[in-house]
Amino acid sequence: MVSASVKWMSLIRVILICFKVVASSNSAPEIPIIDQAYSKLSNSITVEWAPVPGATSYLLTAQDGESFIETIVTNSPGTVSGLKAATMYKITIRSVNTGGRSQASAPKKAKTVLAAPVLDVSSPSSDSILVQWEAVSMAVGFSVSIMRSNGLGRLWKENTTNTSLTFTSLDAGTLYTIKAYAWNANGIPGDDSTYNQRTSPHAPADIQVSFDSGTQKATVSWMPTEGAFSYTVMASSETSKLNCSTVSNSCTISALQCGTEYALSILASNDAGSSHSTATVNLKTVACAPRSISIQEDNPGHLSVSWTDVELGDYYVAFVKSDDGLEVHCNTSFTQCSFPSDCGFTYFISVFAYNEAGQSPLGDVFNYTTAPCCPSDINPVFVSSDTIELVWSPVRGAEMYETKAVDRSHVIECNDTATACTLSALQCDTVYNVTVYSFSDIRGSNTSCAPQCVTTAPCSPEIKNVTKDTFPIINVHWNANNHEATYIVTAKGEAGLYHCTSSRDFCTIADLPCGSIFSISAVAQTEAGQSLPSYGVPLETVPCCPADLTIIQITQSVTNVSWTIGTGAQTYVIILESHKGRSKCHTLQNHCILGCISCGTNYTVALKAISTTGLTAFCTYQDYSSSACCPLGVKLYRLGNNGIQICWRAALGSANYRAELYGSKGVFTCTPTSALSYCDITEIPCGDVYTVMVSPVDEMGSKLTFCPQKIYSVTCSGSSVGMVIFRGKRNAE
Repeated sequence: MVSASVKWMSLIRVILICFKVVASSNSAPEIPIIDQAYSKLSNSITVEWAPVPGATSYLLTAQDGESFIETIVTNSPGTVSGLKAATMYKITIRSVNTGGRSQASAPKKAKTVLAAPVLDVSSPSSDSILVQWEAVSMAVGFSVSIMRSNGLGRLWKENTTNTSLTFTSLDAGTLYTIKAYAWNANGIPGDDSTYNQRTSPHAPADIQVSFDSGTQKATVSWMPTEGAFSYTVMASSETSKLNCSTVSNSCTISALQCGTEYALSILASNDAGSSHSTATVNLKTVACAPRSISIQEDNPGHLSVSWTDVELGDYYVAFVKSDDGLEVHCNTSFTQCSFPSDCGFTYFISVFAYNEAGQSPLGDVFNYTTAPCCPSDINPVFVSSDTIELVWSPVRGAEMYETKAVDRSHVIECNDTATACTLSALQCDTVYNVTVYSFSDIRGSNTSCAPQCVTTAPCSPEIKNVTKDTFPIINVHWNANNHEATYIVTAKGEAGLYHCTSSRDFCTIADLPCGSIFSISAVAQTEAGQSLPSYGVPLETVPCCPADLTIIQITQSVTNVSWTIGTGAQTYVIILESHKGRSKCHTLQNHCILGCISCGTNYTVALKAISTTGLTAFCTYQDYSSSACCPLGVKLYRLGNNGIQICWRAALGSANYRAELYGSKGVFTCTPTSALSYCDITEIPCGDVYTVMVSPVDEMGSKLTFCPQKIYSVTCSGSSVGMVIFRGKRNAE
């Protein structure tokens, strides 16, 4: 029971504490009491007080007449800002929590201090700083101090009632910190102002100038100056002012004018201003390029170049470069130079002026082209008696060539860009003065070219006649119409070329082939060349005799004559002639049948080969003997049971004969001795029919096949001696 009552008592105690806390949190806090209020800045007042239990924040109020400013802070001290300088304010404070605000505390008065001076600081020189400010309300004096911003060195402090102050004997190009404040009649200082100011730099020293004549630029360098942020280089002349700026210790001034003297000076600058200008340094640029350049070619091979004098030019160099890359120059203090020159060259001429600064800029480059060279290797090539082709090598500077050929009464001209010219309509076998002039658009024609004597080729001869007195020799005659000419006569045909040469008006060509057609022409030849050929004269030689002739006897009175073809022949006449008469045949063929031939007779053989124009070649051959005559009265007689005798009557003249019997049982022959007209055949079978032919035999042993044949029947019955029965006859095939 005791423990239970204790528990209830503890519970009641806790509940009471909770009620007390709740009641306390729902009521406003107590009124705070201000300990002090003061101003350190011209726009604020700082208030200090003792903490109030249960307060979560405080409300500060600064009242100036009808206006007031409130600020909530969390603890002491608290500051009210946004106030007016040098103004008396009534300060109150209230404590605040969730229950509300307390009543305002007892007021306390406090006055804001003077406003800070608004500084205007500059560095009029490299060792001084000028501090200026506007008057501050209710201020009776000012205090200004200066010190190097890096903390090194001593502090200067000055009090003054003025609104400006100058600090001297300072270091150039150095950053200083300036502080200033005002105080009132009670000696209370106001806000201070802080300002950083750098002194202006010293002027640069140890100035060096480098001039580039090629680019017309000058590079100026110097020793770096303490505290300088940038530098400005100024170049002044009578006509222009140039400058360049840089943050380094060198600068390049461009676009300098040639032939000008400049005064150079340098300013070092920083945020305080610029230094004094350095002492001027004189700079002479290169001279300007010479002008009014003139070029004259007083005589061939000599060029004279002149120009006008230029400012700041100590001496001149003239350069002359030919278009083949060769360059020469002359160095002179005068305004003229002379140079050797060659024909056909273009010379590029430039003149430079020089002084200590270097070479002048490149001025106008002039070119001068000399007259073109004259052709020197003119080579005449004779095309014909009235035409000459002149060929020469190209020469320098020539764009066109003019060729003139002059004799006593004529002038012939030829203009061409090629290195060749064909002069036509000339007189044959004539001396001309020929000149080739070279020409260019710039310099015109080179009239100093020398002429050359050229003789044209001889005139063409005219053939008067061609005689054929004795084949194969011909004589050709012509008109000799040239001086000291040699004439060459040519016979040209399918059979080849045949020539004869003479310095007179005729010559002889021998050994012309038969059966050929030629064209005869003549040319004249001198040291100048060869004429055109004369008109051709046709010539036909007699036909060629056939090389071989063959006579074959067909029958006892008919022969076949054949021969090889004779070149140039169209028709032939063959003649066989003896004391008994002649046989003749005229034919287009190379063979002919001749009749009325007597057997056993000697004939002379002649042949005429005739061309289409009637030219005739008389050809003779070896004599011909006709074959012996066939025998007559051929008969057969029995010589017993198995023998036959063949008898005949021989023709006039001596001849050898051979007898032949053809039967089904064989062929049987017999040949009698010379001068006999019979022969015997033994062992001939009876009871058969035989064909009998007796024919002469020639010197080679060949028999004739055109003699007549007889058929006999040889029986086996009857008398074994007597004439054999004749059955009939037929001609041998």
